[in-house]
Order: sequence, then structure tokens, then C-alpha cells
Amino acid sequence: MKPMSLRRWMLLAALSLSSLGVQAQADAPQALRTRSLAATCAACHGTAGRALPGAPVPGLAGLPAAELIAQMKAFKEGGRTATVMPQIAKGYSDAQIEQLAAYFAAQKAEGAP
Repeated sequence: MKPMSLRRWMLLAALSLSSLGVQAQADAPQALRTRSLAATCAACHGTAGRALPGAPVPGLAGLPAAELIAQMKAFKEGGRTATVMPQIAKGYSDAQIEQLAAYFAAQKAEGAP
């Protein structure tokens, strides 16, 4: 039997490793899109939703997703007033609001264990 060439061995190894992480790879683009979307909130709400102490806006990290969705929809529909959030919220689809809410709910708040 002929020994396997290095190129074939590397291809086989790559295919084996990729089959282990197929779901992770499939989820990676969506996770990146969600993190990129959440980054737009960082200027006011802090990186990953962790507002600085004493910030005039609340941190979003660790808040329940349902609460975040309700607040964003209230901004979007005009039921809640603020300086810029109503206009920002109008730019998000319901699916994006749900993605953002899930992302921030999964983040640990500053000082959380």
C-alpha cells in the first residue's frame, strides 16, 4: 500500500475536523452579524451592553430578553419617549430586535458572577 501524501493527509484531517464543527460553523455567520448589530449600541450602552458606572443610559447586559424586546418595541411604536432611541429602534426589524435582546440577555452584567 502506498503511503498517503502530505496533501491528502491534510485534506483528510481538515475534513475530519470540519465535520466536528459543522454546526458551530453554520452558526458563526449569524453570531457575527448579531455581535456586529449589538456593537452599534456600544456608544451609549457600553461594550456588550455593560454601561459605565454613572452613565445616563442603562446597561443592557443580563436584562431579560422579553423586557428588552418590550422596551425596543415601545420605542419603535412611539409608546416610550427618549431623545434618540425611538429613531434608532425604528431602524430595526422585529427579528433584529429579538436577536439583540437574546444577545444582551446572554451577556453577564458588570460584576455578575
